Amino acid sequence: MVSEPVSSSERMIEQDRVVTGEAVALDVVPATLGNRMVSGVIDYGLQAAGLVLSLITWSVVLPQQSDAAEVTQAALIAAFWLLLLPLAVETLSRGRSAGRLVVGTRVVRDDGGAVRLRHCLVRVLLAVIEIWASSAVLAVCSCAVTRRGKRLGDLLAGTYEVRERDGSQAAPPLLMPPELAGWAAEADMGALPGRLTLAARTFLQRASSTRPEARARLGRQLADAVAPHVAPAPPAGTHPERFLAAVLVERRDREMAREMDDRDRDEAAATRALRPRYGV
Repeated sequence: MVSEPVSSSERMIEQDRVVTGEAVALDVVPATLGNRMVSGVIDYGLQAAGLVLSLITWSVVLPQQSDAAEVTQAALIAAFWLLLLPLAVETLSRGRSAGRLVVGTRVVRDDGGAVRLRHCLVRVLLAVIEIWASSAVLAVCSCAVTRRGKRLGDLLAGTYEVRERDGSQAAPPLLMPPELAGWAAEADMGALPGRLTLAARTFLQRASSTRPEARARLGRQLADAVAPHVAPAPPAGTHPERFLAAVLVERRDREMAREMDDRDRDEAAATRALRPRYGV
């Protein structure tokens, strides 16, 4: 198996491609600079329009107040449109937005998984600097020179945008092989690299459309690459594809469990904060 960067014809960005000796390619295609600019114009244009209309309505409807009160209220309105609303949209939609729905892209983690609150928060906070404060100059320059077309928020958050409109999006979800469930629950999988995870997931999604000899060879190669990052080794005689599926499903389930634990802790902390002090 050879990892081979392939330059995009649309801009200076490289696709992540794993190529076998039979020329079977597994593509993970980042969004182009054009995709990101179009989606950005839509998203940030909607935010700017909402902010302007809200400020106009606020200035007309509310009575005259002190300068300090007016500045505070204007800042709260700006924070809602520039921070809170985009953060809520990106978090709840798992990396999508109005502009990305139009161009068919989505924000994912470097290993291809869904973004979480902390990723979206970093991206939204950095957008204030690289989008609004610099008129998007910093974001465009960063997207043009980085390998996956990342802006500064993506570099700090460990995310990037990918194209969603391809055949892999209709692939069925991965299932845990029953005979490997007990082994996977006890295995250590924390050190598995993100790009290897993404290559294995793409292979399993497209395995049914791959030639049998190429499928067998690539499955063995990916399993051999994943094996050093998983301990202990799977039971002897485990099929490579079932081994890969077990690793990916277990990683997904563990991450979902961590996300639920984080959510429960956040809700518990919010409940404690709302309790009256000293029983009052």
